[in-house]
Amino acid sequence: MLVPLTEVLGPARDRGRGLGAFNVIHLEHAEALVGAAEDVGLPVVLQISENTVAWHGSLAPLAAATRTLAERASVPVVLHLDHAVSVDLVRESLDLGFTSVMFDGSTLDDAANRSTTREVVSLCHERGVDVEAELGEIGGKDGVHAPGVRTDPVEAQRFALDTGVDALAVAVGSSHAMTERTAALDLELVAAIRAAVPVPLVLHGSSGVPDDGLVAGVRAGMTKVNIATHLSSVFTGAVRHHLESDARLVDSRRYLGPARSAMRAEAARLLELLALR
Repeated sequence: MLVPLTEVLGPARDRGRGLGAFNVIHLEHAEALVGAAEDVGLPVVLQISENTVAWHGSLAPLAAATRTLAERASVPVVLHLDHAVSVDLVRESLDLGFTSVMFDGSTLDDAANRSTTREVVSLCHERGVDVEAELGEIGGKDGVHAPGVRTDPVEAQRFALDTGVDALAVAVGSSHAMTERTAALDLELVAAIRAAVPVPLVLHGSSGVPDDGLVAGVRAGMTKVNIATHLSSVFTGAVRHHLESDARLVDSRRYLGPARSAMRAEAARLLELLALR
């Protein structure tokens, strides 16, 4: 079931539960993530980032395959364009059937971020597509903590009201691309932003947050929780194990299959963890 983001995000926020949002880089990822959601009977957000689009050289092929899996799923699935900095790519995603877009204007100055975000919101809402945006940087892509980066609740409220976004990514202590789960969220800040901002909050860089931190973050007010690097590590670890265990292995299905299964199992566990089951 391919659905808009708000169809599953709003109810999750109202119930104080988290919604798992996981990145798709290969077809096997999409298969694993849809399978995981079906295994536990929970909705999931499938995210294709602009970086992944650049790596593949185009958006359409991976998007078409991922959308097909979403449409055939027995649970609600959101097809989400992640960290888009190109408005042209946003327009293309609308034509390809995406149901959600994250526009990342965090590197722009405040006025340009607000202006461009409003433009993206207008484009997307005309097509019934939801928009997530980001106020300020979440942290570097180098896997380090960014302790000085925090979102101000008042500014977050103003940004959400000014732009009309449907979800807002905020900086509360996590950082992108962490390979160790040692990040500590500022839970008091999460609660303050949750009280001030009228739309659901999004936690980026969640791979660096341990299980208890994720649960505490959801209870404090985070709703959409993005996890990419951690699941990629699980997938890659399974590939490495199978290649190292058999030097004669050449059939990629023999190592991609177990990797897909490992990712499916971990994604299912995370979906249930975030839903506070």
